[in-house]
Amino acid sequence: MPLLKLLDSKNGSLQHNAAFALYGLAENEDNVPDFIRVGGIKRLQDGEFIIQATKDCVAKTLKRLEEKIHGRVLNHLLYLMRVSDKAFQRRVALALAHLCSADDQRKIFIDHNGLELLIGLLGSSCPKQQLDGAVALCKLANKAMALSPVDAAPPSPTPQVYLGEQYVNNATLSDVTFLVEGKRFYAHRICLLASSDAFRAMFDGGYREKDARDIEIPNIRWEVFELMMRFIYTGSVDVTLEIAQDLLRAADQYLLEGLKRLCEYTIAQDVSVESVSSMYELSEAFNAISLRHTCILFILEHFDKLSAMPGHSHLIQSTIPEIRNYFVKTLTKGNSNIQA
Repeated sequence: MPLLKLLDSKNGSLQHNAAFALYGLAENEDNVPDFIRVGGIKRLQDGEFIIQATKDCVAKTLKRLEEKIHGRVLNHLLYLMRVSDKAFQRRVALALAHLCSADDQRKIFIDHNGLELLIGLLGSSCPKQQLDGAVALCKLANKAMALSPVDAAPPSPTPQVYLGEQYVNNATLSDVTFLVEGKRFYAHRICLLASSDAFRAMFDGGYREKDARDIEIPNIRWEVFELMMRFIYTGSVDVTLEIAQDLLRAADQYLLEGLKRLCEYTIAQDVSVESVSSMYELSEAFNAISLRHTCILFILEHFDKLSAMPGHSHLIQSTIPEIRNYFVKTLTKGNSNIQA
């Protein structure tokens, strides 16, 4: 399409005239597949435009195209995404990721397999295709979260009875003692039994701790153990970044899901290009789902910066199965009420 070539012109007037002509073409819904076929959506999104009026015109053109993606046009694009050659299928999937309404995401990317086309780009050996796939998936995620927001804040305490702060490491009425780094920590079985399946198994099951008065804790530091117990007794605790990973490990060991979420939230605040790989491994090791999702979204959002980091290729390949799972769950959940 010659008009698209004129968008690359160094002449501001030529650029603007081309942009204005494309805006007119976008009014006819029959032109939408042609825009996609020749890579027009990408050219409009990535173009470097000299004057503000051209930028505004391009934004209006993309908005106009977005408004066409429904009914007959959407169904025709879904047909093309199914029967065309792989390159055009991917162009359609990329365009729809940017232009479709959040309400149609499940139909396009789950029911009509568009997600697999984007995942295929992400797993490509071509860096440009990888980046295109990541940007499109990031756009999908943002739309899905706008439709069905995920509360990123740490959870409120679960509705259960807590003994209270005054009983933390208090010998009064204590009927079990933990030995941590050679020091005694006084506790109460009734509180521990109510807190998690791990403690219920310890005291009600066939373990030797069932009748023991003193129970040795060999693998948790005193500071970490005290915070864990404070959470059990009060339902809340301040988790600092310095202790969050050790506390996450302890929370996972004793099946304290609320405490795990608090730790994940704290750790997630520190995710960076340098740390995302190790944080993702941490989330895998302790089944920290919220942290894992944070890492996935960070990887997609900062894909261009990550591509320059050592080990980038291994990180992407190792996260693809979880990226797929994340989008299947998110798009299915986010649109479940609409599809019903």
